[in-house]
Amino acid sequence: MIMAIGFKTLDVRPILASGGEPFQAIMGTVDDLAPGEGFRLIAPFRPQPLFSVMERRGFDYELEELPDGGFEVRFLPKEAINLQHSEDVVSPDLWPEPSIDLDLSDLDPPEPMVRLLAEAERLDPGEVIFAVLSREPLFLFPELTRRGHQWVGNFDAGGTFYRIMIRVGDEENEGHD
Repeated sequence: MIMAIGFKTLDVRPILASGGEPFQAIMGTVDDLAPGEGFRLIAPFRPQPLFSVMERRGFDYELEELPDGGFEVRFLPKEAINLQHSEDVVSPDLWPEPSIDLDLSDLDPPEPMVRLLAEAERLDPGEVIFAVLSREPLFLFPELTRRGHQWVGNFDAGGTFYRIMIRVGDEENEGHD
């Protein structure tokens, strides 16, 4: 099983408050990341130009507005998202029909992840959840894998919504750090 992704955090608010430019500190932190490690950035504004820079470096992101008006951006390496399943994974074609159908497309992160993990906890091994989300749940994938669940997902034909099916795993087969 894949372990949960770790993150290095950089809060650039003090750099900006003192009149500095944080780009070098950001890139230095990114350069120091271990393979598969994520990067958490805290900033007083939405760092829009950084999104394309990080995408070219192989990262996707999730953005969350903080109560103080700042932003937390979590950059996750794309290779950590493309998890390879072990050979004992049952093909989704053989999964039972979903026990639960959820439309979580109107929820902001981390609510969809919280709801899906809570639903998985209350189901029996082998049961399936189907959900529709407003974005690809990048941070959910490693957590599902760590907990021993299987998942498949993709965007709908229009590329607007992300669809995911989760097959609840056995507690005895859970991955542990």
